[in-house]
Amino acid sequence: MDWRTALLAATGAVFVIIALLADPIAQDPAYHAFADQRTMLGIPNFLNVISNGAFVAIGLTGIAMISRTDPSVLGDLKLVWLMLFLGLIATAAGSSYYHWNPSNATLAWDRLGMVIGFMSLVALVVGEYGSKPAARALLWPLLVVGIASVLYWIHTESLGRGDMRPYAFVQFVPILLIPLTLLLYGVRSDLTRWFWLLIACYLLAKVAEHFDTQLLALGHLLSGHSIKHLLAALAPACL
Repeated sequence: MDWRTALLAATGAVFVIIALLADPIAQDPAYHAFADQRTMLGIPNFLNVISNGAFVAIGLTGIAMISRTDPSVLGDLKLVWLMLFLGLIATAAGSSYYHWNPSNATLAWDRLGMVIGFMSLVALVVGEYGSKPAARALLWPLLVVGIASVLYWIHTESLGRGDMRPYAFVQFVPILLIPLTLLLYGVRSDLTRWFWLLIACYLLAKVAEHFDTQLLALGHLLSGHSIKHLLAALAPACL
């Protein structure tokens, strides 16, 4: 193991320790109170629901591109790419269901789709900057870990002691480790500039989510959360 791989492993281990030592994190009920609750065409929270169409569009486009690409070009990463784009479609389905009727129970379906995308992205980074066979081998264990983090959260919520620590780790730690990987191994892939753009789009999406109410008040058109969906879909589109 070279020093760069050791640094990534050590950084990941530090975050694992922090997650284990932190107090359990319950889902804030106020999270479900989105700024834009307008009903249109009989659909509650209309724009938060239909803005998920961006994930479907990018997911289907990605799958179509994979089907037209010479398998020898994709190699061991073909399945990883496929799961990334399928994760976008799963995210669209889960998020639409959630925004139709926001609650912890429906939020679980939203997050199940998201972790498929997150974990597939981690595997893709491993394949681009490390080993393609390793990425293929890690894909399924990563997906199991991601899905388990959501199931653990919803189970603890049902017991009245909700704990989102594993899910928070799955969502946010890759966003911290991927830039470090790009800095350490960036010359290994011609996708590096696009991974940076992906990270920028995702961070902008989180900013938009934070200013949900303020952005809706600007023009009474799109709320911050609807804009978040569009920017979050644009992130994997960069690839």
